[in-house]
Amino acid sequence: MIREREKQTSRISGIVISILSVLVFIGAFQITEYYYYGYLPYSNEYLIVALLIIPLWYIGIIQTNLTGFNKLKGNLTIIVETGLFVITGTAFLALFQVAFDLNQVNNYVILTFAILNFVLISLILVSSNNYYKKLYNKGLNVQNVILIADSNCIDFIEKLDLHKEWGYNINTIISDSEIIEEIFGRRFRVIKEIDRLPFLLRKDVIDEVLYCRNTIDQDEIRNLIYHCEEIGVVFKLQSSFFHMPSTKTHLTYYDETPFLTFSNTPSSKFSHNWKLLVDIMASSFILLIWSPFILIIAIAIKATSKGPIIFKQKRVGLRGRIFEIYKFRTMVINAEEKRLELEKQNEMDGPAFKIKNDPRITKIGRILRKTGLDEIPQFFNVLNGDMSLVGPRPPLPTEVKQYERWQLRRLSMRPGITCIWQIAPNRNNISFNEWMKLDLQYIDSWSLKLDFILLVKTFQTVIKGSGS
Repeated sequence: MIREREKQTSRISGIVISILSVLVFIGAFQITEYYYYGYLPYSNEYLIVALLIIPLWYIGIIQTNLTGFNKLKGNLTIIVETGLFVITGTAFLALFQVAFDLNQVNNYVILTFAILNFVLISLILVSSNNYYKKLYNKGLNVQNVILIADSNCIDFIEKLDLHKEWGYNINTIISDSEIIEEIFGRRFRVIKEIDRLPFLLRKDVIDEVLYCRNTIDQDEIRNLIYHCEEIGVVFKLQSSFFHMPSTKTHLTYYDETPFLTFSNTPSSKFSHNWKLLVDIMASSFILLIWSPFILIIAIAIKATSKGPIIFKQKRVGLRGRIFEIYKFRTMVINAEEKRLELEKQNEMDGPAFKIKNDPRITKIGRILRKTGLDEIPQFFNVLNGDMSLVGPRPPLPTEVKQYERWQLRRLSMRPGITCIWQIAPNRNNISFNEWMKLDLQYIDSWSLKLDFILLVKTFQTVIKGSGS
């Protein structure tokens, strides 16, 4: 489980808390009614208030980052912040009562709801807080980092190693300091050659590079940022303030140690949270609605060819993480072995492989590919957090090994079921380099509006049956 999964869990917790809060409101009505010996009259106004709680609570949770696991917060702080959140949320409910003239809602119901809701949210967040701290202390759910350090960074390295709850795993320390080699050489990999960084970024799964040297060489910094930016790895510079032109920079603090963060991928938390919410809600809805068709497709695949219904394949996800992608099987069971025999017929340039009238595709598989229905199981990948609805298509590990450095940056966003290349009418005639440029164009210009447009166009493509 990686740190991105923690963020997804945080957003899901926001949804769950919002829904549970409605149930608490219903319980508050029942408790108050019992207090009134059953003489509390019911009104549709209670239903209006209950429906208001879901968007109010969810938006409030997202904006305050209430369910975001902050590694530096104590349980008491969480309880205080929960109290402030519930008070604010209840105040907004009261304002809506006045604005919509909901006079039949008993104030004791609102007060009982606020108390019970505070207790419930506090229990959930404190339990989650303790759970994630245990994971970090065990070395799980971490971000892999490379430290570029000198002797002035000894205390910070010790803190990073000591505070497992911060969620960072030191992959390598790059330093020419003999003291650092002596102190940390037995605990971590310590190397002197900073020019090995590009090799390490490609060889290992690295999420961030932390530069914490006391003396800053601007030319060296620019070169390091370039190497990180090229493949989508986050670069953080320890500094109270350091002026360098960049379109996306922000300060990040570890205790009292500041870093200037350089990142060329979208960083809007609000937009990302909505993207995640849409991913979860849309995927759940689609799988629910399509469940009868999924069963029919499964029977058709099993009845017409030998082999499993679901085809699983290793793919490369966010920043090089390997995951299993799910598809309805559209090929014969030994398709991967036969690919070697067909390599000479490959119609795509670069590492990708595709041929027209592929003999490995089954009759049912041809229909599924034409309509795009073979992709339906990937909605489970979305729910699992490995993929998104919209994003660069996940490549094979063998393809990634052949990537040029600038092409690795397409791995800096979570892969998706559809993207710009996927809906292009002439996508099979697009060169591999152009395909990569389209993915980078999506990353650089990403917005919720763009995702919506791509989803609509994907739906149109499926209706037309222009897949292959």
